[in-house]
This record gives sequence, structure tokens and C-alpha cells, in this order.
Amino acid sequence: MSDNGASGNGSANGNGNGSGNGRSLLSLVPKADGKQSMKDFKTDQEVRWCPGCGDYAVLAAVQSFLPELGLRRENITFVSGIGCSSRFPYYMNTYGFHSIHGRAPAIATGLATSRPDLSVWVVTGDGDSLSIGGNHLIHALRRNVNLKILLFNNRIYGLTKGQYSPTSELGKITKSTPMGSLDAPFNPLSLAIGAEGTFVARTIDSDRKHLHSVLRAAAQHRGTALVEIYQNCNIFNDGAFDPLKDPAVRDDVTVRLEHGEPIVFGADRDKALRRTPSGSFEVVNIADVDPAEIAVHDTHNPDPSQAFALSRLDQPAFEHTPIGIFRDVDRPSYDELMRAQLDEAVQAQGEGDLAALLGSGDTWRID
Repeated sequence: MSDNGASGNGSANGNGNGSGNGRSLLSLVPKADGKQSMKDFKTDQEVRWCPGCGDYAVLAAVQSFLPELGLRRENITFVSGIGCSSRFPYYMNTYGFHSIHGRAPAIATGLATSRPDLSVWVVTGDGDSLSIGGNHLIHALRRNVNLKILLFNNRIYGLTKGQYSPTSELGKITKSTPMGSLDAPFNPLSLAIGAEGTFVARTIDSDRKHLHSVLRAAAQHRGTALVEIYQNCNIFNDGAFDPLKDPAVRDDVTVRLEHGEPIVFGADRDKALRRTPSGSFEVVNIADVDPAEIAVHDTHNPDPSQAFALSRLDQPAFEHTPIGIFRDVDRPSYDELMRAQLDEAVQAQGEGDLAALLGSGDTWRID
């Protein structure tokens, strides 16, 4: 672990402008002595990604967002695995841990559960977290450990030079699949919601305002927050998310989710989503339906079926892609439950003596 240098309790709001339903655990993290700026979170290390990489935009967004939290930099840590995104801790003037392939959620779990005074972030990629790290990811989600996981999804293996990844589309032609990939891709949000993740969101590297709002809500969530960030790899998968960025079409294909609001979109705000009898969503023209039929987004619904249906809306292409917070529900974090058990054990049995425990039972001394 290296040290390169170091709250808010938002309101219940699922549109990226507040926290979830429960109390924020940021109150346990020490506050900074004074006002911070983006400069405080930059290191003296040269940022080394390919020119034009979407990681630059995400790094700048995180560095400019963190001062809002007002936390001591010494009580913030970024844990990464292996991949292009995993350079992140080197460029953050906080504590950081560049760990091993796919294991960042497991390492961060130990850190978060043992140190409630820390704000712990995981930075990972679609290859790192959904291949070798898939098991660690889903268990961190189901346990609701107090982690904030930023999943950079560029739908390709960038660091190892362009092989298909777990999120690459079926038929993807790459160096490792010259005739097209035969693997059906993972949908990270569907996976997270299926694992009972309590906070699940999606944003885009180039939409700084939206990225900020989602990060703000994730930081204040009680437990695990997974934020999928569509991130462009301009070397091996350039233009993968162009429909969501092209001013000519983005408003017609991007569905912006806001808690408590009807799900309406389109350049002319003339399209909406309606729930079908089977539970899925369909796109309708507002002029053709009763306003009462238009779905209203509810991030706090404990039933994950609506959030899951929304996560499937853009399958298999980007014809209509939701971004924003899909799910933001309140559940005690793993850390809180563990600390309660420890307190109960101490009250019943006392503090304990590790040396005495190690020396108890069938032990002997060799002179």
C-alpha cells in the first residue's frame, strides 16, 4: 500500500442528487481540516493511458468530485485489480492498493470491514471483474459490504491488446476471435441486480455532469454501490458507445432515469416506457397512450424486477439505453452487522486474549 499524499449525509433521492433510503456511513469517516480542491487529489505521477482513452475523463471526474465529500484524504483508499483501469490508485492522492487480477473486491472487503473510518473504492474493468473476478464481485454485492465499485466497461481487453472480454458482443471479431466471438456477453447491471445489489447505476465517461451525480449518490449509499461506466477504448474498440454520444441521435437512444419521474425520453420528449403484462418494458409514443400507462421510475422499490427489466432494455444493441440509478434500496451493510456480532461477543465473553488463545489446548514447548 502506498500513500501519495489523504460528509455529507444526502437526502433520499434516486436521481443522482442524494443518497439512498438509509443513513450514510460517511459519518464514520473523519472530515478534512479545510476546504479541498481537485488539485489536492492529483499526484505527481505521469498519467499513462493511451491518448484519448476514456479513463482520463473518469479520473478527472473523480478528482473533481471527491472534494465535495470533505473527507480526509488519508481516510480514502482506492483498490484496483489488473487492467488499464487498475492504474487508477497511482493517480489519486489518497491511499491506494494495486492488487491482483479480479481480487480487488475481496481485498477491499477486508479493508472496509476492519476499518469503518475509511471510504473504500474499488476500480475495476469488465475483464478484471467479470472474468476471473466474477465470483468476488457477486459476493461483495450480495453481502452489501460498504464498498463503492467503479466498473469501467469498454467491452474489450485493452491492456493485453484487444482480445474479446466478458461484455463483448456476440460475433465480436478480435485477435482472439478472428471468426467472431461465440460467447453471449454478460450484462453487468443485470448481474448486479440478480445478486441483490442494493445500489446499481450506469453512466458514461464523457458525460461529466451525469457521472458526478451518480458518484455523489454512490458515495453516500449504505453498503455496496456498483457504478458501470461506459468507457471508450479508442485503440481496440473505438466508437463502441457512439450512439450514446453522437448529438444527432443520443437523445433518441438514451433513456435518462430519475427517481419518482415518468420515464420519458427523446429529442422531442415524445417517447416513453410502458410496462408490459410480462413485466418487461416497451417503448411507446406518448401521443398514443394514456399518461397513466407511462412507467414511473422507482429506485427504492425493494422488488428488483423493475430494475432488472430496465437493465435488459438495450439488449442486444444500443437502440434504447437507460442510464442513471437503476436501484437504490436500504439494507444494513455487512460491516454494520459484523460489528454488532463482535460487540455482542465481547459483552458476553469479554475482550479476549489472543496470546492466551494461541497457547491454549494441545500445545507443548520444545527446549
